[in-house]
Order: sequence, then structure tokens, then C-alpha cells
Amino acid sequence: MEFTEKKVLVFGTGISGVAAANLLENAGAEFVLFDGNEKLDKAHVLENFTESKTPELYVGVLPEEVEKELDLVVLSPGVPVDLPLVLRLKEAGLPIWGEIELAYRCKKGDVLAITGTNGKTTTTALLGEIMKTAYPHVHVVGNIGIPYTGVVTEDTDDTVTVAEISSFQLETIDAFCPCVSAILNITPDHLNRHHTMECYIETKESITKNQTAGDTCVLNYEDEVLRRFGETLQTKVVFFSSKRRLEKGLYLDGEDIFYADGTTDTKVINVNELNILGKHNYENVMAAVGMSVSFGVPMDKIVEVLKRFQAVEHRIEYVTEKRGVKFYNDSKGTNPDAAIQGIRAMNRPTLLIGGGYDKQSEYDEWIESFDGKVKKLVLIGQTKEKIAECAKKHGFEDVILCDTFEEAIDTCYANAVSGDAVLLSPACASWGMFANYEERGRIFKEYVRNLAE
Repeated sequence: MEFTEKKVLVFGTGISGVAAANLLENAGAEFVLFDGNEKLDKAHVLENFTESKTPELYVGVLPEEVEKELDLVVLSPGVPVDLPLVLRLKEAGLPIWGEIELAYRCKKGDVLAITGTNGKTTTTALLGEIMKTAYPHVHVVGNIGIPYTGVVTEDTDDTVTVAEISSFQLETIDAFCPCVSAILNITPDHLNRHHTMECYIETKESITKNQTAGDTCVLNYEDEVLRRFGETLQTKVVFFSSKRRLEKGLYLDGEDIFYADGTTDTKVINVNELNILGKHNYENVMAAVGMSVSFGVPMDKIVEVLKRFQAVEHRIEYVTEKRGVKFYNDSKGTNPDAAIQGIRAMNRPTLLIGGGYDKQSEYDEWIESFDGKVKKLVLIGQTKEKIAECAKKHGFEDVILCDTFEEAIDTCYANAVSGDAVLLSPACASWGMFANYEERGRIFKEYVRNLAE
């Protein structure tokens, strides 16, 4: 789409919205900013633009006359697609794109994209490091906190872009087509946004909708939904499995990861050579290897990166030790399934901090995963009573409700003894108490580092 002289509504004024607006400006479009938050600090938003190019900014209500002038709408990921305003603009025949779609329309080079309920950030970071070893010009973007629109103007024909794509971002793709995609797993999440599991699954699977026979999709063989989905695809499919040997694909056999091309099974790495823990991370490694091999990266370069790669921030991240108590930051555990992986990675008695924003998740499997490892469950946020009730139903009574994040940390520390672990793995989103899970994790780390010995 040619953007010159087009009037574009950028809906959302956070980091993604600002990056999209700047890209549109560079592309010659006339853009208008809108945010539904009537209390938005307009001056703070406008600081992101030069005084000579101060954009129109509307909050709360978008004037009808502005709606009639629009040629395109670009939604930030946090804006639900079923808002009355969005539906009205769609019914008016306007294209509704997300920031990812906008960037893709302007990109050069190749795109590799990763989605799934859990493991996206680790897999994206690892794949990004592999690509940086093999290629001179690599972007790592998307749901990791770096807007694609913020870097796409730097693209050259040989740029390789690695993108973490959330379900929110997939709702608004149109032409977006990665040459290699991956869906790591699908478990219940964001049902307050997608409403049904069927809709959530369909949204995740849409990462492949524009791929053709020459493209590749990497899938988790042990996810029954994805196994069936793989059988329907016209793309090349590469499966990975942590439970069985595969004739073709990546698999975990004991402590070794293998790559099978249908003729030869090649050992990739022993998991003890990795710096990341847990079977879920071995799956992330296999996904990244599958994507890299599919893109033509030599195995020796892949293994070189695997051996030096460190855990990403906020994902089962060791913080410090005080009085023999080890503290771990798993703020990225924003849903029960992700938080289960955090529990599984602990190798000592654990005091667990959970709770936060209610995404309409169920917590039964999370509570059941404690399996004698969790000494106390300390809860905060909107979901604390809901989780406490669920824990009681499953016979787990060592629950403490706290009013503040700091109180929860202090409570864990007061009840911990040498040899214990304190784990922040909330199984809930951060919204309502924190701007995002990154802020939650950073505050946790800072606070525990300042605890008295």
C-alpha cells in the first residue's frame, strides 16, 4: 500500500503506537493518534514527536468527521478488535492492521516468526542469537518489547528479522507471511480477550495463513492440537518432541537432542551443555534449531550459540541468595501453564508468589503441579481469593493473602529457611498493579537484593 497522502488512524499511544506513527510519517502518510483513555497525559505522548510535526491527538472520543476522512487504521496490540469503535471502522470498509502488519508491508529481507502460549521469548532470543552468528544484519522484534515498526526502516535486502508474535498481534495480520514460522504450544490463555479456546487456537494458527509450499512451519509434536494442524498444512512441517524419537525433526532422547532428516539422526547437543533449565526450555531449543536449520544455518554455528546462550530476563531468572534462601524471578510466567514450568524447574522447597490480573484462567493444574514442592503460596492482586479457593479445593492450605507486592516478598522471606527458594511465578498478568511483567520482575529483583541478610 502506498502511504503518501493517506490518512491513517493510529489507535493506541504506547510504544507500539508511537513507533507505528513515526513509520507512517516517514512513509509520507498523514496520521492521527487516538487513545480511549480519557485521563491520558497528552503532553507526555506528544513528547515523542518534534514540535514542527506535532500530530493530532484525540482521547476518549474520536470525532465523527475524523472517522470519515480515514483510509487505514493501525491498532496497537493492547486494543481489542471487538471494541465498538473498531467494529464501526471495520464496517465502514477500512483496513484494520496491527503494528506488525504495517511493518511487514514496509520490510525488506526475510522474516522468521514465533508464536505459542509459552516459550516465545526464550525461543525468539535464542533464534535471534543464532541468526546474528550467521548473518550480518538481524533484527529481533515484536512482543519482546521492540516494535517491528521501530526498526524496519533500517532493513536491507539481506536483513533477517526474528519476530515474537502474540495472539493479540496475530488478530490484525493480513499479508504477513514469515518464510519460517513456529507455534510452540497452545494452552488456555487470554480467554478474556479471545472468549473461546477455539478462537484462541485459530488466532495462533493464523501465523501460517499466508505461507506456501516453499515456506516452513515448526510445530510441537506433543501438542495434540498442533500435531493435527500440521497434517493440514501445505507448507513444509518440522516437528519437535520431548517425549519420543521422530523419523524427521528434532527430538529429546535421554539427555541428548537429535536432529533427524529422514536418513540420518545427528546429535545436536547434550542438555547439560546448555545454560537453561527444564524440559520446556529443551523444547524451546529444539524449536529454534528447527527454524535455523530450515533457514539454512549450518549446525556448527547453531551449536556454538546453544552452548553460550543464557536464560532471558524474567524467565526462571536467578536473582540472589540471602541467608541461604535463593530468589528466582519468573515474572514472565503470566499464565498457569507457564507458571507450572517455573515450579518444575525448582529443585528445593519453594515459597511461591502468585496472583495478579484475572485473564479468566483456571488454576487447577497449576495447584496440582506443586506436588509437595511448594511450602507456602503467597497471593496478591485481583485473583488472590480465586486462587486461594482453588488451592483449598485441592487440599493445599498453606496460603497467605497479601495486599502489596512488597508485603508478599517480606512474607516469603520471613517464612523461608536456609535451603529454600522464593519464586515469583504469578500465573497471572501484571496489569492493575504494574505496567507489564518486566516492571514486576525488575521491582522484585531490586527489592530482594536490598533485603537484610
